[in-house]
Amino acid sequence: MLRLEGVPAEQIHLVRHGEVHNPDGVLYGQLPNFRLSERGEQMAAAAAAELSRSGRPVARLIASPLQRAQESAQPIADAFSLPIDTEPRIIEPTNRFEGLTFEFGPAVILRPKSWPWVLNPFRPSWGEAYVSIVERMRAAIVDAHASVDSGDVVLVSHQLPIWMVHRSVAGEPLWHDPRKRRCTLSSITSFELVNGELGEVGYREPAAELLEGSIDQGAV
Repeated sequence: MLRLEGVPAEQIHLVRHGEVHNPDGVLYGQLPNFRLSERGEQMAAAAAAELSRSGRPVARLIASPLQRAQESAQPIADAFSLPIDTEPRIIEPTNRFEGLTFEFGPAVILRPKSWPWVLNPFRPSWGEAYVSIVERMRAAIVDAHASVDSGDVVLVSHQLPIWMVHRSVAGEPLWHDPRKRRCTLSSITSFELVNGELGEVGYREPAAELLEGSIDQGAV
């Protein structure tokens, strides 16, 4: 578990963005101008509806600066009459495959120039270190919790940063198979403080009915 001190917020919800308009299957990473698809907009609306239905008092809304996260935050902003605060520390990690159009995984074997990038999957060698992602996400979570007197905080982020928080809180190794992350489009992973420790208290997939046929291969 992550040790946090002096944070008044009741819960923090890490919401992943919805499906991105990406017909070419680009590994978009931090590339600009990747917007939500029509299905992605429906997913984002489903996440906002789920948060609203829960009856929890959301006091602040924060989003990654990337367009897909900002657009995914908008239905939540509308539901709770909140502004969207931008937080660069919860952005998608950088990676060397950004802008390419092949599926990350076994296909790397067919690209000899990419072999040096995958020498150390435990770091990983193709992008920002997992430890670095956890550190910046932790700092953002601590500051978000401390920024409100009461109520919940919602952070709209990306799959890998959210998954890193989950694994670190669960005490699991940070290295993993990227194809096996439990963090679907517009999912909500919730945390709260218990005896000064950050613990995961829930995982929801409000857009589950929209996942079939969706495109989800924009980052590694």
